Amino acid sequence: MKKILFIFVFQTVFTLSAQKKQFVDYVNPLVGASTNTDKAGVLHGLGKTFPGATTPFGLTQLNPNTITGGDNGPGYSYEHKTIEGFAFTQMSGIGWYGDLGNFLVMPTTGAMKTNSGKEKTGVKGYRSAYDKKSEVAKAGYYSVQLTDYNVKAEMTAAPHSGIMRFTFPENKQSRIQIDLARRVGGTSTEQYVRVVNENTIEGWMKCPPEGGGWGNGDGKGDYTVYFYAQFSKPLKNFGVWSVDIPNGISRKRQFVESGDFQKLTANAEILKGCREKQGKHLGFYTEFETKPNEQVLLKAGISFVNLEGAKQNLEADMKNWDFDSVLKNTTNLWNNALSKIKTEGGSEEQKAVFYTALYHTMIDPRSFADVNGNYPGGDGKIHQSKNFTKRTIFSGWDVFRSQMPLQNIINPEVVNDMINSLVELADENGTKYLERWEFLNAYSGCMIGNPAVSMITDAYKKGIRNFDVKKAYTFSKNSVDNVKTGYIGFSDDVSSTLENAYFDWCLSEFAKELGNPADAKIYAKRGQNYKNRFDPTVGWFRPKDKDGTWRAWPKDGRLAQDYGCVESNLYQQGWFVPHDTDGLVGLLGGKEKTIAELDTFFENVPADMSWNNYYNHANEPVHTIPFLYNRLGQPWKTQYWVREICARAYHNLPEEGLVGNEDVGQMSAWYVLAASGFHPLCPGDTRYELCSPIFDKVTLQLDKKYAKGNSFTITTKNNSAKNKYIQSAKLNGKNYNKCWIDHRDIANGGSLELTMGEKPNKNWGI
Repeated sequence: MKKILFIFVFQTVFTLSAQKKQFVDYVNPLVGASTNTDKAGVLHGLGKTFPGATTPFGLTQLNPNTITGGDNGPGYSYEHKTIEGFAFTQMSGIGWYGDLGNFLVMPTTGAMKTNSGKEKTGVKGYRSAYDKKSEVAKAGYYSVQLTDYNVKAEMTAAPHSGIMRFTFPENKQSRIQIDLARRVGGTSTEQYVRVVNENTIEGWMKCPPEGGGWGNGDGKGDYTVYFYAQFSKPLKNFGVWSVDIPNGISRKRQFVESGDFQKLTANAEILKGCREKQGKHLGFYTEFETKPNEQVLLKAGISFVNLEGAKQNLEADMKNWDFDSVLKNTTNLWNNALSKIKTEGGSEEQKAVFYTALYHTMIDPRSFADVNGNYPGGDGKIHQSKNFTKRTIFSGWDVFRSQMPLQNIINPEVVNDMINSLVELADENGTKYLERWEFLNAYSGCMIGNPAVSMITDAYKKGIRNFDVKKAYTFSKNSVDNVKTGYIGFSDDVSSTLENAYFDWCLSEFAKELGNPADAKIYAKRGQNYKNRFDPTVGWFRPKDKDGTWRAWPKDGRLAQDYGCVESNLYQQGWFVPHDTDGLVGLLGGKEKTIAELDTFFENVPADMSWNNYYNHANEPVHTIPFLYNRLGQPWKTQYWVREICARAYHNLPEEGLVGNEDVGQMSAWYVLAASGFHPLCPGDTRYELCSPIFDKVTLQLDKKYAKGNSFTITTKNNSAKNKYIQSAKLNGKNYNKCWIDHRDIANGGSLELTMGEKPNKNWGI
C-alpha cells in the first residue's frame, strides 16, 4: 500500500511539475550556435545561430561575440573559448561573412586595452576567457561569467532596445567599454559619440560596403546604427579612444583579421574626459570603483533612422532600471509567440527541439522601424508607416520553401509586413523589382531566382492581401522578366533554369488570381522551360554552355557538386519541379522509374544526415523532396522519411543541433511544419502534403484577421516511434482518404485525426 501511495504521489508531483513548464522553458538558443567547419565537414558550417537575447521579430539582439573575422556571421561559435564583447545587433543563421554585431559592450577591470585581441594567436586585448559551465541561454536572456575579469554579464532585450547587467568584483578600476567601430565581417568606417549628461551618451556608427560586412562588401550592406545609451553609475571618469587609421587603407575583413590591425588598435589615443568626438575608429569608456558583487547596468535604444528614434525607442521600452521586469516582459512576449503552436505528447527532447525551432523562426524578418513608425527608406529618406511594420532580412532563396509558408499560418501579419516592405522598397529605390536577398534595404543579389514572387503568390492565395496588390504584381512581373527566358548559361545554369521556371509558374498563378488570363498563359508556358535542361541521353538534367550545346559530362556525373548548380549537384537540384510533378515524371520515364530514382536518392544518405551528395538536408534545394512521394502515390515513404529526418538531422545540442545553416529560419521552419504533420511541396499552391506528426496533438492558433477559424488541431491515435505510418484519417469527424490538405481546411478551423500504425497502409492516401 505504501509503495502504491508513493508512486501515486510521485506521479502527481511529476504531472504538476510538467504542467508548470512554460513554452520558453523548452527553448535552447544554443542549438545550432556553431560556425565550426571542422565539425560540419564542409565550408558552409553548421547552424550559425546566435545564443543571445532578443524578442519575437525584434529590432535588437544582445549577443556574446567570440570572433570578428572569417565566415562567422552570428559573431559567436560554441567551441570558442573567449568573448570579445556583447553586441546589440546580430544576424542569425547566415554565412557570407555576416554583418551587424554593432555597439560592442565589454565589462573589464584593471588596465584598459583598446584592441579586441585574438583567441587563436594569443594576442591580448579586452576579450576575456569565460566559464563555459556558467553560460546560460534562454529565450530573451543570456548570461556568462568572464573569468579574466571575474565579472558576471547578463542581458535581456526589449523590442527596440536592450539592457545589460554586470556584476563586478571589488576593484578600484572597473570599467564598461564600448567598441563603436566593431562590425561582424569588417568594421564601421566612421563613428560619432557625445556625452549627453552624467548618465547618458548618444551617437552613431556608419557601416558602408567599404567596411566589409555582408559578403565582405559585395552584399552592399550600407546602414547607420544610432544609439542612445544610459549607465546606472554616473559618468565621472570617462573618455574616448581613437585609432589613427591611415588614409587609403582597406577597411574590409582582411585588414580587421590581421595582426597589423591589432597593433594599430592597441595603440589608440586615449582622450580622457572627451565629451564629443567623430572619427574613423572610436570607442567609449567609463571607469569606476566597485564593491564586491556590485551591479552596474547599461541600457540602450537602437535605431536605424536617427538619434531621436534611438532615444524614443529606449524610453518606450524601459522606464527604469528594473532588469528583472524587462526580462519578465520579454519572457511573456516569447510565451505568447510560442503559444501559436501547442503540442501534447512527444518526449522532452522532441519538445525542446520543436520549441527551439519555433523560436528560431520568429527572429526574422525583424522590425526595421522605430516605435513611431519611422524607417529608413530605399531612397535614403525617412519614411513613416502606420499601416505596416517595416521589416528586413529576407533570405528569399531559403525561406520561400518553409519559413514563409509557416508564418502564413501562425503570423500572417508578419508576412504581410514583409511583402509591404519589399514592395515599398522597390518603389522607393526606383528599381521596380523585388530583391531576392534583402538586407537592411540593400539589394545584395545573393543566390538566384525570384523568391519574393513565390512568397507573394502563396500569401495572396491564402488570403494575406493587405498590401498594394497592383504594385506587387507589377514588380513581380518585372522581377521574373529580369532573367533571360528559358536560358541562363551561367555556372548555375540548371539551378537557375529550374527555379526560374517555378517562379514563372508562381506569377502565372498570381495573374490568374487577379483575373489576367493573358499573362497567366504566358507565364504558365514559361513555367515549362525546365524541360530545356533535360538531356535524354543521360536521363537527367544537364547544363548548357552559352552557345546552347550540352556542357561536358563530368566524371562524377550528376553527383558532381556545383556542376551547373548552386550549392548542390544535378541529382539534388533536378527534383525541383514542384509545380509540374507530372511533367517531371514524364521526363524520367514514368512513375515506377521516378520512384526507383527517389528511393536511391534517399537510401544513400549518411546516418547523421551530414553534408552529402544525395538527400542533403543541410541545404535548401532538397527541402521539399520528401513530400514528392505523396504525389507519386506512395505517401507512406513521405511518412517514413519525414520521421527519419526529424530524428537524425535535429537535436537539442549546440554544435550538432542543426546539420546545416539555419538560414534565417528556414531549417527550423521545415522541422516545425514536418513535426506538426504537414508541409508544402509547392508554395503558391494551397495544398499541404500530410506526413507523420511527432506529437499526439498539435494545435495551431489562427489569426482571425486572416482566417475564419480560431484554431486547427491535428491529433494522432496510437502514435509512437514505431507507429509512424498513417492507417486512416478523419477531417472534422468524417473519413478522409487524401494524403494532403488544403490551406482553406486549416484556415476554416477544425480538426484532423490520424490513426497511426507500425506498418504502412498502402491503400490510404493514394
